[in-house]
Amino acid sequence: MTDAFFTLHDGLEREGPGDRESLDWALALAAPPPDAFMLDAGCGPGADIARLLAHAPRGRVLAMDRHAPFVARVLERFSGDGRVWAMRGDMAAPPGRYDLIWCAGALYFLGIENGLRGWRRHLAPGGRVAFSQLAWQVADPSAEARAFWAKAYPEMTDAAGVLAAVAAAGYRVLGQCWLPDAAWEAYLGPLDARCDALAPGAAEDLRAVIAEQRAEAALWRAHRDEFGYLQLVVEAA
Repeated sequence: MTDAFFTLHDGLEREGPGDRESLDWALALAAPPPDAFMLDAGCGPGADIARLLAHAPRGRVLAMDRHAPFVARVLERFSGDGRVWAMRGDMAAPPGRYDLIWCAGALYFLGIENGLRGWRRHLAPGGRVAFSQLAWQVADPSAEARAFWAKAYPEMTDAAGVLAAVAAAGYRVLGQCWLPDAAWEAYLGPLDARCDALAPGAAEDLRAVIAEQRAEAALWRAHRDEFGYLQLVVEAA
């Protein structure tokens, strides 16, 4: 990720599709204890932390991300809240063991199977993982969508492929659902506005990032029935 990418994303509420209703569905199914220790893996600016704590009001959250400004943003947002820690680091190797590992759209950085295998030793007894993963929703997507994701995410598979990776990692699925359009708009809407604000006078590298973002948003709006984020709650088998 480039400096121009972070210029575009700096200060945004979230770094991927998601909404309160989808998180609440996943957390109701995962059922962390009221005093749960939770990991927000690839936390970005911390959009989901408040709702994680709403489901475990006596719990604690460790938010991890490789990007230092995201970690700083989490520390700023939750300053004075002793239930929240944030650290820069590799989410594949978090410190401690957790009742819940939450990963909104970031597991693809590790690979589903590799990431879940590595997290097994970081789950407390009865601990669960809730994550969302970009995947095809149709068997024969359009040429436009195939071409875009062949470049942006060539490892992308369909729901069956995601489920196969979960099983290969030694987990069973407790529930799954596709994130709704509202979850995408919660992410893309603010990015659209940021693109509009930064485009006038933008340097060449920033113009390129803005163009890429606008292309992705346009692709989803034109082909939203062909791909999406599959959200799953899983536990070690």
